[in-house]
Amino acid sequence: YDHPRDIWEEMRQVTPDFYGITYERLEREGGVHWPCPSLDHPGTPFLFADSFPRGRGKFWEVEFGTESEQPDAEYPFNLSTGRVLYHWHGSTMSGRSKLEDIFPEAVCEMSPADARELGLITGDWVEVSSRRGAIKTRVLVTERSPQGTVFIPFHFAEAAANLLTAVQLDRRAKIPDYKITAVAIQKTTPPENWDKGYNIMLTDRGAIKDPVQIH
Repeated sequence: YDHPRDIWEEMRQVTPDFYGITYERLEREGGVHWPCPSLDHPGTPFLFADSFPRGRGKFWEVEFGTESEQPDAEYPFNLSTGRVLYHWHGSTMSGRSKLEDIFPEAVCEMSPADARELGLITGDWVEVSSRRGAIKTRVLVTERSPQGTVFIPFHFAEAAANLLTAVQLDRRAKIPDYKITAVAIQKTTPPENWDKGYNIMLTDRGAIKDPVQIH
């Protein structure tokens, strides 16, 4: 490819919903909402604004199931992975210095009760392990996490939370159980490549405020 235009043109030719969005049109109009199936189509700012092709939204009953990996004596905590406001997926679009200053690293959020039982305070290093692997991260004690459940964002390669998650697929959604993974947690030492000069106080960072203090 000699120009980003060439890449977009190839995508446009094989994606009917993008066909009417030429590179020249993007430059001229500053953006076009898809689907835009033809060159004279105005774009679609609000998809399904009035109704869906089949009518109104469809709802169905959900059967409760326990086929997901459950905590046990060896792995007594449930891990839920997810996002934080300041990063996107693997940080490919959000790994910028200003955002890194606000939220620079993965943390393991846990309830005050769990932290007290494990003898942990905010800033301590822990190893979080599952049946598939282990990562090291620091603890953030917070009321946001219910007892028995910990949360780790999945944006950070040095503590890749999804290395821990289960591989079985949800029967309906056909995606892995990223939100239900049994893990064990134990206090540990910082990673070998940890920068000793790095500010060790999590609470000095803009996004991490008012952790619960355990004494």
